[in-house]
Amino acid sequence: MTVKPGQSVRGSTTGRPIMVLFDVLGQRWTLRILWELRLERLTFRELRSQCANVSPTVLNARLKELRELNLVDHDENGYGHTGLGAELAVQLGTLDDWSQKWAKSLDTQR
Repeated sequence: MTVKPGQSVRGSTTGRPIMVLFDVLGQRWTLRILWELRLERLTFRELRSQCANVSPTVLNARLKELRELNLVDHDENGYGHTGLGAELAVQLGTLDDWSQKWAKSLDTQR
């Protein structure tokens, strides 16, 4: 069952959307799947290859959940971000930029 805002998740009983999002993104392979779809639509086989050959069972489960959460869709060209999924990808890109600065700041502390 896919957990949605308003429902309890690991570490939070409030069901706040941000807590549910962090719970979803914290599941193994979820971030990687979203990241790999940021530039283009991919078939199941292509996506599996891009994700270091994640097991088909896990990939199917994650894609099903991401589709139920309106972050990923599927058509004749494969899997891709929905409008909201694309917005999330932009936010993740911003977070990636920030993480690069953060990592460099840690290097200068040595």
